[in-house]
Amino acid sequence: MPIILDHQLREQIPHSSTEFPITYFHDELVSLPDWAGPIHWHPDFEVATAVCGVLDYQVGGQHIILKPGDSIFVNGNMLHGIRQISGDTPDPMPNAVFSGALVAPEASTVYKKYILPIIRCDSLPFVVFRHDDPSHSPISSLIGEIYRLMEEKAFGYELAVQRNVNSIFQFLSCSLDKLPKSEASRIQRSNRIRLQKMLTYIYESYASPVTLEDIARAADISRSEAGRCFNTYMGCSPIEALIQYRLQMAHQLLSEGTQTLQQISYSCGFNSVNYFSRQFKKRYGYTPGKIVDMGK
Repeated sequence: MPIILDHQLREQIPHSSTEFPITYFHDELVSLPDWAGPIHWHPDFEVATAVCGVLDYQVGGQHIILKPGDSIFVNGNMLHGIRQISGDTPDPMPNAVFSGALVAPEASTVYKKYILPIIRCDSLPFVVFRHDDPSHSPISSLIGEIYRLMEEKAFGYELAVQRNVNSIFQFLSCSLDKLPKSEASRIQRSNRIRLQKMLTYIYESYASPVTLEDIARAADISRSEAGRCFNTYMGCSPIEALIQYRLQMAHQLLSEGTQTLQQISYSCGFNSVNYFSRQFKKRYGYTPGKIVDMGK
């Protein structure tokens, strides 16, 4: 199931908070170019597991390497992205995205006592559970069981999933003072918000002419500050990030096979088919025509 972003670059999670607020995903990487997903965020929590490849899981400005069997818990509203960095086939990377309301209603004492402190803990953007750490085995087993239950959906699976999620939050709540922290400075928090604003602008405007000044203006900062912000979090310039996103959207349209190269080029913000083709080959190692030929 592909990652779908809304106009604020927040992932659209197709679960209903009034029903059963958890969604299970797998095999997302196979549909993404270079087996890499865009940086995005959502208000829900997320758990993900490397199965057969090595994954670079970026949370904020940090890169966490997940080896097969390792899992990660990502706090809500955190910028994050994923890229597979080794392995011969795309990792199935099972993952679940869920609201704290799965444990208890937001107005309840249980939510305020056990869920809210985790959400509000800015110094806890993520928690990693290593496959070779015996103390992490109980949580890793709970996470794996959640995946199995969500995939099979046998009668009563909702109760079992909720029980496992409750156990994970019980562990996090009881261990909150002991878990490794990543204290974010005021400047880091400010830069994260700026990046979110600029990424939102890129997503909304990628099909139109966009300048560095336009991107910086979206966060009300200078062009040089915008450059530093993107380089810190994404390792590239704002314009490079813009081109990468345009190419991602073009790759998706090419896979659908409903438009010509010229139509896709212009709809993704490229004024020249030749320039688009050169940038595409530079990014992916093959021409746009290869995808068109594969679809025939």
